[in-house]
Amino acid sequence: MFWAFVRVQLITIGNLLDLSFVILTWNSRSHIEPCLASIRSAMGSTAMDYEVLVLDNGSQDGTVALLEEAARSDARVKPFYRRANTGTTRSRNALLGVAQGEFICVMDADAYLRPGVCPLLMAYLRSDPGIGVVVPRVEYSDGRWQKSVDGFPTLQDKLRRLFRLRSIEAEEAVRFDGLRTPIPVDYAISAFWLFRRQLLGAVGLLDECIFYAPEDVDFCLRVWQSGLKVVYVPTVSVVHHSQEISRGLRINRAKLRHVAGLLYYFRKHRYWLKRPRFSGQACEGGASRSSIEAADLESTGRR
Repeated sequence: MFWAFVRVQLITIGNLLDLSFVILTWNSRSHIEPCLASIRSAMGSTAMDYEVLVLDNGSQDGTVALLEEAARSDARVKPFYRRANTGTTRSRNALLGVAQGEFICVMDADAYLRPGVCPLLMAYLRSDPGIGVVVPRVEYSDGRWQKSVDGFPTLQDKLRRLFRLRSIEAEEAVRFDGLRTPIPVDYAISAFWLFRRQLLGAVGLLDECIFYAPEDVDFCLRVWQSGLKVVYVPTVSVVHHSQEISRGLRINRAKLRHVAGLLYYFRKHRYWLKRPRFSGQACEGGASRSSIEAADLESTGRR
């Protein structure tokens, strides 16, 4: 084993791979093994050159031994190790700094890839230079729609979600579940993102002033600020075993760090009550009602 501390910088590479997966682990043994297996299975039907970069943040549950074995059996798996948990942003930035793919897929260790997802999302990116980040439908393991896209948060949104999150999700599932056409969204959770490597030159890396969340909201806002879009493609899906460590009313370290991250985010972007707007942006709830209605008409063959 070696302990790797990667300097964060976007290296210049002559011959890029097609795709880099960027994955973090922290006591993730039960999830990372099927995650890696899903990547091998899904990518096996493609001719892509790809790598799987995994950084472990001081796991004590056998994750490190599993990663070492995975690297021995598959040279495309490239593990890095840290002695302690340095958070989501610093760790992902370290991997983004050494990624050799023309396209980058940021993926949670508890997300499982399905065949055809990456080729289709990469095709969307190639077809429209105005797209910065593209994301699939995210599902629970039983196939239910999982809330993975949303409007930029406001202070009142967060207070409302604190007490009504389950009912909000149920309402939005009805609106989103039948979508068959890609739509712009304000932001998507970082359980599964796909973007061109060159996006990092325009937007920058993740903000390391945020330890755990909402680094995904901040990054997507900067994508919109750069003049690009975040697009949700509901015709392909991944499974996400969301651990929801910062949900609920119980106070824990994750919850406190999430609150601290939110306060920093609101101060940084200088808004609290009125979400920022951009040309072509989605509306409240992550997507405009007109976009949903138009997509629904198309999916049912009605005009």
